Amino acid sequence: MAISTSVKKNQPNDDNVLYVKGLRKRYPNFVLKDISFDVKKGNICGFIGPNGAGKTTTIKAILGIVNAKRGEINLCGNKASDIGVVMDTPFYPEDWTVADVARSLKPFYSSWSDDAFNKHIKDFDLDTTKKIKDLSRGMKVKIQLAVALSHNAKLLILDEPTSGLDPVARDEVCNILQDFTDDGQKGVLFSTHITSDLEKIADYIVFIMNGSIVYSGTKDGLVEKYLRISGDKPDDNIRNKAIGYRRQGKGFEAMIESRAKAEFSKYAPKTISIDEIIIFMSRDKERANNE
Repeated sequence: MAISTSVKKNQPNDDNVLYVKGLRKRYPNFVLKDISFDVKKGNICGFIGPNGAGKTTTIKAILGIVNAKRGEINLCGNKASDIGVVMDTPFYPEDWTVADVARSLKPFYSSWSDDAFNKHIKDFDLDTTKKIKDLSRGMKVKIQLAVALSHNAKLLILDEPTSGLDPVARDEVCNILQDFTDDGQKGVLFSTHITSDLEKIADYIVFIMNGSIVYSGTKDGLVEKYLRISGDKPDDNIRNKAIGYRRQGKGFEAMIESRAKAEFSKYAPKTISIDEIIIFMSRDKERANNE
């Protein structure tokens, strides 16, 4: 599944299930700029960023839906059929029943297991006679998961599957992903706007902004990298050095790098969530565009 052989350094190793290096894709108003990251065996990688950052374009390139201009995508010894895909909306025809999904898809997978599919259908409480169009949003996610977990996939790629699900259904999905990686041989790339899910289950984070990776590392490392500050009267130092500075009523709020904590100690820096980091980064981009 390699796009080209132009990238030679930092080749994939046995610890990865997915390796992406130097991925580039140009559109008239957007460029995916040299995207590089990997997904390690036994790990869940959270893929985050605001709308339009490049998450879905990257996933489509990995899946071969779009052709990248250059770069390398390597499944690290596995076949393309070893990828299980769960999107926000399934690609199955609306008039297919749950049973039709299995009958229609299993010829494409040499490792398909009817026993595994039937077990997941039972565990997920899915009615095999129901048509796709009659399934709830949560059930549509579950039928995709049932398929993904029934052909011995080594890598699960999820693009916003939990958007719109209630907290109980989202928790179920998160538990399934953790179970999937428990054997230490499989990995998950999980793109979502619901960062509270990632805070519970992600091992590390890839953060994309405006087509570029701005952070790739452990989840804790990202959260520890920044702090939130707020106050009544900002000084010039705040406006010049803070990230995502914003006036709020008569006061302000902003994000700073943790290494500058002493410099901004009078504003009592506080810990920050992944969601807040994305928000402040987006504000900083908007401010830069307006200057």
